[in-house]
Order: sequence, then structure tokens, then C-alpha cells
Amino acid sequence: MLTFLPILAALLAIDPPAGYDPRPILDAIRAQESGGHPDPANAVGDGGKALGPYQIHRSYWLDAVTFDKTLGGRYEDVRDQAYAERVILAYWRRYAPAWDAQTLARTHNGGPKGATRNSTLQYWRDVRSRMR
Repeated sequence: MLTFLPILAALLAIDPPAGYDPRPILDAIRAQESGGHPDPANAVGDGGKALGPYQIHRSYWLDAVTFDKTLGGRYEDVRDQAYAERVILAYWRRYAPAWDAQTLARTHNGGPKGATRNSTLQYWRDVRSRMR
């Protein structure tokens, strides 16, 4: 049974709609997470538990690289914006139930069930205020 779980997860993955541009939400999340840090690649948050311009935790990274084996790399690579964005997109494909900005931001902040948690509503408001 456990060998079927990765296959089931891949089948349930939700790809972005054709032509979807994640750039506005990625930029807004990066602005929110890096909080004006002078060198976002070296930003460290949550008491050393989150790295880079998107403040990615090790468990988030591990979920993404387990889901999308093509990511490869090391956790510390999330300091690189391009790599971190690939990690985020894989995470969203795995966990986001929809590809709208609110769902994506709240999933990024609150984990697999973040889109439904009340605790992520303020984060969404903050991110939304940074969207162009």
C-alpha cells in the first residue's frame, strides 16, 4: 500500500492552468518573506529554521524534492531565487487545491492545509497588499 502513495500523490497533483503566470504572486511572497532584507539570499528567519528570499523551511523543501525528483540540490540551495521558485512551484503542484493567488500564498505560509487555516488570512492580506 505504501508504495502506491507516491503514485497517488502524483496523480492528484494540480498543475497550473495553461498560460498561468506565477510571477506576481512569487514577487509578492518574496517581498513579504524577505521583509526588505538587504541580501535576501542570505536571509534567515524563524530562529534559523527558514532560509532565503522565500523563507523556506527544510520540511517544505523536502516535501517539494520528494514530489519532484528533478529538483535535486541541497536544502541550502533555497537561498538561490530561481531554485527556490522551482521548489515553490513543485510544492504548490503537490498541495495547493487551486491556482489562485490567495490559495497559493496561504499554502506557502501555512503548509499543505494552509489555504483553509484561519491563521494564514493575515499573511494573505499582507501578500495581497504587495501585489502589483
